[in-house]
Amino acid sequence: MNSNNFDYQQQAKQFADESPRSIIKLALDSFENIAISFSGAEDVVLIDLAVKIRSDINVFCLDTGRLHAETYRFIETVREHYQIDIDILSPPTEILQEFVKNKGLFSFYQDGHTECCGIRKVLPLKKKLAELDAWITGQRKDQSPDTRNAVPVIQKDNAFSTAEKTMIKFNPLANWSSTMVWEYITVNNVPFNPLHERGYISIGCEPCTRPVLPNQHERQGRWWWEEATQKECGLHADNMKEK
Repeated sequence: MNSNNFDYQQQAKQFADESPRSIIKLALDSFENIAISFSGAEDVVLIDLAVKIRSDINVFCLDTGRLHAETYRFIETVREHYQIDIDILSPPTEILQEFVKNKGLFSFYQDGHTECCGIRKVLPLKKKLAELDAWITGQRKDQSPDTRNAVPVIQKDNAFSTAEKTMIKFNPLANWSSTMVWEYITVNNVPFNPLHERGYISIGCEPCTRPVLPNQHERQGRWWWEEATQKECGLHADNMKEK
């Protein structure tokens, strides 16, 4: 289906309370040119659900160059476990080199993570999505009460849509809690990033991620030096609240 002809508003209403499997099936049935975004954390649930629907799924992962060693090994574990190809996306070399040359490796601690994430994450994602009509993400409403509490199961991705093409974004896990995700992982023997066993919940780049204490929200382990309303890296820019 052409993404411009997909009635995402009607489908979002119809599938608002449907299971993640049903939403993924709709996505795969509706679009040939679609891919799953795999972050190297618990988003592997998306892959597990998708391969049970069909084996020829497209999966991509953003390699920022700053991931934990455990995350790199986990990506390979997932590839082997499901016998799938994972398209590893890297930031543009020249732009990244110029950024590091001018600002060093840890400028985000002083001036925020937006510029670094823009180069290491948003630019390669934008290039990838230009090839697609739709993508599937692991966003959940409970991941961040400040930026994701209204995430729908299906939406128009305004951040990456163009005048010529509507980008459709599916969020099958939007209504699931972290507990539900981990119940699925346990029951279905889904592989997971070993960092989770060390107190990491939301896992991103190594310099910007830390374990959280008991009863702390998972997003408190990401960009902890910044205010809560800014805890998005640009991949889901629609979530950001205006100040």
